[in-house]
Amino acid sequence: MAIPVPRPFRGALRLGRLAALSIVGMAIMLGGCSVNLGSLSPGGESEPPKPAPAQPSVTDAQPHAVRGQALARSGKTEEARSEFDQAIAIDPNNAQALYGRALLYQGEKQHQPAIDDFTAANGLTPQRAEPLLGRAISYLALDKVREAVADLDEAAQADPQNAQIWVARGLAYERLGDKTKAADSYGRAVNLRPRDEAARSGFARVGGKPGQGSDTF
Repeated sequence: MAIPVPRPFRGALRLGRLAALSIVGMAIMLGGCSVNLGSLSPGGESEPPKPAPAQPSVTDAQPHAVRGQALARSGKTEEARSEFDQAIAIDPNNAQALYGRALLYQGEKQHQPAIDDFTAANGLTPQRAEPLLGRAISYLALDKVREAVADLDEAAQADPQNAQIWVARGLAYERLGDKTKAADSYGRAVNLRPRDEAARSGFARVGGKPGQGSDTF
């Protein structure tokens, strides 16, 4: 014979049955689950910490610089700039990447950023003429002729067999109004590269004489 349950307790009994069913259902679900609940509690087990990723070293910058140069030669300037940027982010003293990026800036007529990168490259390679020549060309583009002349004088001493330096130096002195030094520079360029049209026309323009420029320094 069933024992009658007083009305006030009938709702509690139903809730108790539902709670029991919920607990059973949860136990079944968790029975097939691989979660380690102990790991979620403050005192439970946890996974060992993952090692921090290794920081790039300066040697990791050079491959980016080399790829940047190859891309620049192929005319892929955006990809080249990205590679140079990555190289410089890893190693701010990578002269190759700085010089390469400066040439890209110069080609896009962004002369002040080019000057900044040429300056940084020159500080890292003080015996090389290329950053000085590059910076001088950007100085000339910004009408900073005296700064260009100073760079070209230094570049000509560092690499006196570079005809391009002498042509740029001739142009700089021509713009300063010093036709004698301009003719000497253009003449030196003609002696090194007789078919250079820029050197030949510059030499004629400033009234250069035969044999002028053979002994500039």
